[in-house]
Amino acid sequence: MSACPETERFAALLRSLKSRSGLSYEALARKSGLAGSTLHRYCRGTSVPQDYGSVHRLATVCGATPEELRTLHRLWALADAARAAATGAEEGDGQRSEDESEEEAEHEAVGRADDPAPDPDRDRTGEPAADATAHPARQSRRRRLRTTVVVAAILAAVTISAWALTNGRSPSGGDGGARSTGDDRPLFSANCPPVVAMGEHDACVKEVQRLLRTKGADIDVDGNFGPQTLRRVTAFQVLAGLQPNGIVEEPTKKALYTSRVRMGVWSPEKVRQRVREVFPEVPDKAVAIADCQSFLDPLHILPNTNGTRNWGLFQISDARLRDLGGTPRQALDPEWNIQAARQLWRQNRDFGDWPHCARAAG
Repeated sequence: MSACPETERFAALLRSLKSRSGLSYEALARKSGLAGSTLHRYCRGTSVPQDYGSVHRLATVCGATPEELRTLHRLWALADAARAAATGAEEGDGQRSEDESEEEAEHEAVGRADDPAPDPDRDRTGEPAADATAHPARQSRRRRLRTTVVVAAILAAVTISAWALTNGRSPSGGDGGARSTGDDRPLFSANCPPVVAMGEHDACVKEVQRLLRTKGADIDVDGNFGPQTLRRVTAFQVLAGLQPNGIVEEPTKKALYTSRVRMGVWSPEKVRQRVREVFPEVPDKAVAIADCQSFLDPLHILPNTNGTRNWGLFQISDARLRDLGGTPRQALDPEWNIQAARQLWRQNRDFGDWPHCARAAG
């Protein structure tokens, strides 16, 4: 999976609906028939539902409007396509993720009888279906997409092998020209590729996550290079003065072992307290918007489809950073980020820079 902004947008809309509903994850779980931990992963953007039915139930419980349901369906489709592209090769080998197994178990527990009988002439958003054969066609497109991914992976492997042989190296790192540096650090061993990036699931990713955690990062050490790891890698690169490209190549590998950067951040309680102090006129709404934007995570980073990013607690965009004379490193400082949000709010004494979350918080 690439640095999928569609997944992040999908998760952001779920968060805003959840925030507007005023319901806890436990309450939403009871009403939607899903596990609270699963809903939390969906809202964080670390997992994408395999079918739209669970999304529709959740959004309906939250009181989503027809327009919001249409938008949610579109974002889910884009996020699901990215997920399928990332896991297609693994599925071809008969492997399935833990999230997928848990989702299947939930569907069995809830049962199809809990859902209303589908109307063949209407889609899951309540709008007229464009084509009664859309579902088989979508399945066919997914199969083609997965086939394309597998072919691309094979071509990539052939290309890497050719490059390695041209440079007198064995792509497997074996004898006879193996990539051997005499370095006992796992990321520089022959077992890890030159670049560790989004979509990988292995011990090399686990080593990256372990090193980030030793620096104070809030991250799961599960060997899965997903959105959470992408955000933490990018934040580390910013703090370490490296190019924030979200991939772990040689400069980032070296810095992970040698840099003294610390990634510990304010707790959610401290963030809420400081936001209230800086926004005395609208303390509750300011906290709600920060929560909607970043889960009160000072190191939250969201990629956009045009290659730009949003940074920190209030997700200050690259364009706004330029207007404010700031940098990504400053934007990851919670105090600077909150003060920058205050400066933007004071322009019109509203939260117009965050229209989506402002509507939810309202």
